[in-house]
Amino acid sequence: MTINMRVKTVLPVFVALTSLVLWSGCRSRTVTVHGPGLNILPQVILWAWERPEDLEFLDPQRFGVAFLSQTLVLEGNAVRVYPRHQPLKLSPQTKLIAVTRIEAQTTRSSRPDLTAGQEEKLVVLILKTLELPNVLAIQVDFDAATSERTFYASLLQRLRERLPQNVPLSITALASFCVGDRWLSGLPVDEAIPMTFRMGADNNKIRTLLAKGNDFREPLCQRSYGFALDEPMNMPLDDSRRIYLFNSAPWTAQDLLAFQERLRQ
Repeated sequence: MTINMRVKTVLPVFVALTSLVLWSGCRSRTVTVHGPGLNILPQVILWAWERPEDLEFLDPQRFGVAFLSQTLVLEGNAVRVYPRHQPLKLSPQTKLIAVTRIEAQTTRSSRPDLTAGQEEKLVVLILKTLELPNVLAIQVDFDAATSERTFYASLLQRLRERLPQNVPLSITALASFCVGDRWLSGLPVDEAIPMTFRMGADNNKIRTLLAKGNDFREPLCQRSYGFALDEPMNMPLDDSRRIYLFNSAPWTAQDLLAFQERLRQ
């Protein structure tokens, strides 16, 4: 059965609620991390980006899903809204994190003004994602440039103040933010997920640092890992931390079996 969910015509998300298919590929346990709401999430969270995904094979006791619910683009003094349109198939028991991707136009004529009005629009739109079924947490994905960090910190503060107290707020973080640049310190979030993939010019330096057993310097980045299936995880792992997984192709049960094997190694 496919249900077309709409939140006041702003956030169309298509979710099929089908029969549960158990899969026992990973350990069944819950990780304790900062923030009481995060404790109810499984140890492994799959990122489901803007493409058709069939995740009805997941065991909801072992896996959660962080799905892209919308992309919000800052342009001049406006906020452009691009809701999710691709189908996402899940069991009704799957625990969900609604992800909002924020992007800023970089051309001189459309560079964002970063006004209080834009901040308020972003907060309202992100809060709307809580109205989607099975959403237990909110995640923001914004690769904020240095000039955008004050605006981003203010946005997160306002968002945290208006979220229900038991709803976790997480953000993704470039790995460079976690190992040297300490601007994340003090942000009102439950975790900053270090994305240890697609690291560009910082790749070799950060991989060498982590492979030697060094940890991320920012405490907010010491609660989870962000990995991609097609890149190595050559670092000592703390099994008390949650793992977020990115896949450049649609998810399959075989992908998770392969990931389990990598964890054993």
